[in-house]
Amino acid sequence: MGEILLEVATDVPFGHAVPAQLGISGDALNVAAAAAAAGARTGLLAVLSDDDLGQAIAARIAELGIATDLLTFRPGQQGVYLVHSDPLGQREFSYARSGSVGSTLSPEDVDTSVFSSAGAVLAGGIACAISKSSKAAVLRAASLTKRFVFDPNFRPRLTSPGEACNLLAEMAPQSFLVTPSFPGETSTLLSASSAAEAADRLRAMGAENVAVTCGADGIQMEGDGISAWINAIPAPFVVDQTGAGDAFVGTTAARIVLGDSLPQAARYGAAAASLVVGGKGGTGFIPTFEQTQAHAAGVTEGNLSWSA
Repeated sequence: MGEILLEVATDVPFGHAVPAQLGISGDALNVAAAAAAAGARTGLLAVLSDDDLGQAIAARIAELGIATDLLTFRPGQQGVYLVHSDPLGQREFSYARSGSVGSTLSPEDVDTSVFSSAGAVLAGGIACAISKSSKAAVLRAASLTKRFVFDPNFRPRLTSPGEACNLLAEMAPQSFLVTPSFPGETSTLLSASSAAEAADRLRAMGAENVAVTCGADGIQMEGDGISAWINAIPAPFVVDQTGAGDAFVGTTAARIVLGDSLPQAARYGAAAASLVVGGKGGTGFIPTFEQTQAHAAGVTEGNLSWSA
């Protein structure tokens, strides 16, 4: 659940008449696309503009294998962001999303029967930061579902470190899995000097399981009876790093719902994350689960170790 954005991506710095590629993105869509590709029956709760653009976005959502039943259409402006990306990850973002139609998401949009029966519900800090009603919708969803997955996704342009810290403290006790990044988010929000320390602090705050993503190094996972370090899986090639973290979250959550252990699910998440960077934009390339599984299998067992 969250806001869907129109993406305008360039390979060169912003300027008049620079060539750009139009796409559909946003953390909620990227996560949902990864979950669907990983084999889970996936729906997306979002509000789209009640016009041709909204219908085009809905068509893309369906194309990605995501159910559109939970989409709502209302008059308003679709959120937009411009991004200048390069393969090294030096990205420049500019947003036009204040007061967007996506930010009108509210608790009334959360269907009790759908969310209470879902295998997992995924939401992030961005959905909580864009409006009070959207945050209230996330809180309602978290209270209904048996597995709530929360990605802090701290964005300084949307919220302050203090507000993001308070949100994390509020969401952790309701979460089956929390997926912060190290060192960025965990240093700012948890004052943690290591991924293991960040995981311990979130566990102490009430999170049932924690997967701290450490970029190109790997993932630190902690939970009841689980202490795992999963090495990152090298990307075959890199075009754009947008959406890699979202692919990890969506794939990992989907595989947990489908019965994989948390460490194995995280390994598939790492594999998916290293493949999506081969496409431009958040959903430029979404690997099938067969591709993700083969990529994960190409890594030696020495790259996955845990104790239980």
